[in-house]
Amino acid sequence: MNEYWLPVLFFFIALFYSSVGFGGGSSYLALLSLVLVDFHEIRSTALALNLVVVSIGTMLFIRNKVFKWRYFWPFIISSVPLSFFGAQLKLSEKNFFLVLGGLLITASCFMITQSLSLKQSEKTLPLLKKLSLGSSLGLLSGISGIGGGIFLSPTLNLIGWKDPRVVASLASVFIFFNSIGGLGGLIMADTFQFNIERLLPLMVAVGLGGALGGFVTNKKFNIQIIRLLTAILIAYVGLKLILLNGWGIHI
Repeated sequence: MNEYWLPVLFFFIALFYSSVGFGGGSSYLALLSLVLVDFHEIRSTALALNLVVVSIGTMLFIRNKVFKWRYFWPFIISSVPLSFFGAQLKLSEKNFFLVLGGLLITASCFMITQSLSLKQSEKTLPLLKKLSLGSSLGLLSGISGIGGGIFLSPTLNLIGWKDPRVVASLASVFIFFNSIGGLGGLIMADTFQFNIERLLPLMVAVGLGGALGGFVTNKKFNIQIIRLLTAILIAYVGLKLILLNGWGIHI
């Protein structure tokens, strides 16, 4: 793949993912792995781009008064330390992408089920369950390098916790803090690497895509189709990573 196409592709990835409260880190990782050699640069760049997208989404959710800190703090305080720790675990490149691929396929199944569900009721979630869910997904976030919101949002929507846009705002905030935690872990492990000349155009591209995607979500457009398309994209990326790194098969 030609590296010069990356900003265009990343713009559309950020647009799709941010429209459902995600940052797009999974697809950034997959595409960067096709054009970059340095595994640590791939991880660092994907997390930094994730942070750009969800920063925009988080600001939009706050401005539109969708963000509710009283609902979110247990998820945040329990996840960030585990994200910081998980990012310091040094997996081989092959094992990293195999784990990531498996997690993405699992997340896509949850998202497809969520998109087809007609459940509208809102359920309460005890504090202990919020803390447990936040910590476990924070660890996955740090290991995978994708923020964790892609696992949190489908889970909360499936159990019927709050309005889907409240959940999307939580996913955005969750990714924001856990991306910071993950980057901190990479810095602590001395594996944070990036090329500023390559990173800047990509940051501009995902920033524009993230802003447009956040606008779509916050204006209360019907996002079911976008969520379903995003789930299909995630499943494709996950399958591609497993086949490529497990058996050397390109699709």
